[in-house]
Amino acid sequence: MAAPYSEKQWSAIESATDSEARAVQDERLREQVAYVAARSVFYQEKFAGIDLAKVRTAEDLARLPFTEKQELRESLAAAPPLGAHVAANPDEIVQIQASSGTTGSPSYVGLTRGDIETWCELGARALYANGFRPGDRLLHAFGMSKGFVGGLPVVQILQHMGIVDIPIGAEAGAERLLRVQADQRPNALIGTPYFLAYLAGQAPSIVGLDARELGVRAISVGGEPGGGLPAVREKLESLWGATSREMLGGTDIACTYWGECEAANGMHFLSPDLMVAELIDPDTGERIAPVEGAQGELVYTALRRQASPLVRFRTRDHVIVTGTDCACGRTGYTVRCIGRTDDMLIVRGINVFPSAIKQLVAELAPAATGEMRIRADFEGHSTQQPLPLVVEHAAGLPSGKQAELRTSLESRIRSALNVKTAVTLVPDGSLKRPDHVKVALVERVPAQTA
Repeated sequence: MAAPYSEKQWSAIESATDSEARAVQDERLREQVAYVAARSVFYQEKFAGIDLAKVRTAEDLARLPFTEKQELRESLAAAPPLGAHVAANPDEIVQIQASSGTTGSPSYVGLTRGDIETWCELGARALYANGFRPGDRLLHAFGMSKGFVGGLPVVQILQHMGIVDIPIGAEAGAERLLRVQADQRPNALIGTPYFLAYLAGQAPSIVGLDARELGVRAISVGGEPGGGLPAVREKLESLWGATSREMLGGTDIACTYWGECEAANGMHFLSPDLMVAELIDPDTGERIAPVEGAQGELVYTALRRQASPLVRFRTRDHVIVTGTDCACGRTGYTVRCIGRTDDMLIVRGINVFPSAIKQLVAELAPAATGEMRIRADFEGHSTQQPLPLVVEHAAGLPSGKQAELRTSLESRIRSALNVKTAVTLVPDGSLKRPDHVKVALVERVPAQTA
């Protein structure tokens, strides 16, 4: 068990000056590049012909090629069990995690004891920023099975922080989770945002109490975009009577490493000593300065990573920088994840993320429940037709109010996103609610024929 640096920060590096952070980061980057060049066959081949002596600072990373997800899949297939990019001896590896495989076969990530310590430190900074504290007791509502990083790695992070985890898992279902919450009264809760909202809605019928009566003080959400949207946060905080903060991570790099503080203006970059984060234009690959309002794709280089190191890994996570200065004292810039670049749709030439539409729908509560689906009746990611959108209306909403809601939705989406939609309203309860498996906002349906 480790201890926090201060009442507000888990680690001193979170408030380091830019020059202090860069000095540590650059030294560790040189060590990491030398490590992977010496021990990873994958990177030996990838870096062939490149003078690595010239890669001395984070700025010099532009000299190196990106690492793509498909390359990792090919590496894993060619050299099982952990691919040609593995850089640790088999007897040094003590744990293997798996991705969900939603974009293909699962990715497998090896961890040494040192890697687990690094993951725990990264995660502790994020969850401490979210409001979790040593001595808390937590209900674990992420999925615990299938090797996902929301399972065992979260348990390890919480133990590192001195927090008691009750690892029930989302797979156990709403009734089991809520009964444990009612019996044990843990004061912290973690899970995906829409599943936690669903849980709160089930509390009165399952345990006879509103969720806000069940003793939760702090909530951390992640695993899908949207947890930091004002409408989603306000709903969770109202339902549970607790603070709700967002975090971000990913299997390939670590469990979680961005964390939102009490300012609730985006997730802080917290660990320049343990990773390099670059913001790039997803189309050109050119770097973008992380200034307020900038948008782009996150690219990571893991530092002090032993088993499955990654250099300039493209995540396809598309973010907007929400700030570079914060009253909390942390000096890392803040971001909000809009979605994945490979989830983006193009409607009559306009780029749109499903999560952006979700936010606008959520803002029309209580007339709308917040549940929506894009019924993509076209091939690929592009259409010249209005985007088909199915939205739930509240139970008992009069037909006249339904017409107003439909008009309001189409108008708001067109005004905010410059995208034309064709909205179909359905009654409350028509759309599948989230459980331990994330619900896709985009559903592929057969194309309409004339």
